[in-house]
Amino acid sequence: MSNTPGGGNNGSTRRKIASALVAISHASSPFITTFLLIHLAAPALANIGGSGLASQTMLLGREYYQTNFGESYLVLAPITVHALAGISKRLLLSSIPASADEDPKDEEATRGLTPSLRPLKSLLSLTGYATAFFFLPVHFLLHRYYPALPMEPITSVGPSSLDYEYIKYGLHTWPWRSWLLYAGLVSSVALHAADGAALIWSAWFKKSWGELSRKTRRTIAIGCVVTPVLLGLSVIAREPPMLMSFLESRYRAAYTQSDLFRL
Repeated sequence: MSNTPGGGNNGSTRRKIASALVAISHASSPFITTFLLIHLAAPALANIGGSGLASQTMLLGREYYQTNFGESYLVLAPITVHALAGISKRLLLSSIPASADEDPKDEEATRGLTPSLRPLKSLLSLTGYATAFFFLPVHFLLHRYYPALPMEPITSVGPSSLDYEYIKYGLHTWPWRSWLLYAGLVSSVALHAADGAALIWSAWFKKSWGELSRKTRRTIAIGCVVTPVLLGLSVIAREPPMLMSFLESRYRAAYTQSDLFRL
């Protein structure tokens, strides 16, 4: 029994809300996965056709994720919902007293979505928060927001000019910073997805994800996502720059809007 009057009911209510947040987080995941497959296909294909094929693939992918509707509702909204649901769930569960009563019927009603407070040091938590609070905001600002600024000398770099030459310029001009950001982002996203996919599969289908061990899932994520993407970027980094002088000044101005590239 709870020592606080009504504590058990409060704990049960909060767990139900947390279960709903878990379901919301799961529902947003397919949209994020679709975007990632399209977005990461470009650097992976650079292993075959260099920056030219990567740029062509990226421009085709933008037809899905960079239209007015697609960017807002198929990319940014699911990512925001996913992050807020996870953070809200942690805050909510952290406020439940350890002595709060649990109703076993709730576990059946939530179809395996019973929420748990995962340690902050777990890989799923570490990669999720690293992505949400650092890697993803920096990536979005550098590759979407800053290049679109109308200020001089950026003057809103157009989509046709914002291809993998922009990525190549960053890799050539600020190599260690660019590599740390790309490697950190891709690794965090891939490892988070590997562990998260297993939880989603287990919650909805009552079985572990293909009966694979955690180590195997992470190995697949590194081998099938992280490695080809980073190898593709290394191919691009080894190419000579093919950049017009007027674009170079605009690219530099976009990058140096960030304090990380201003130093």
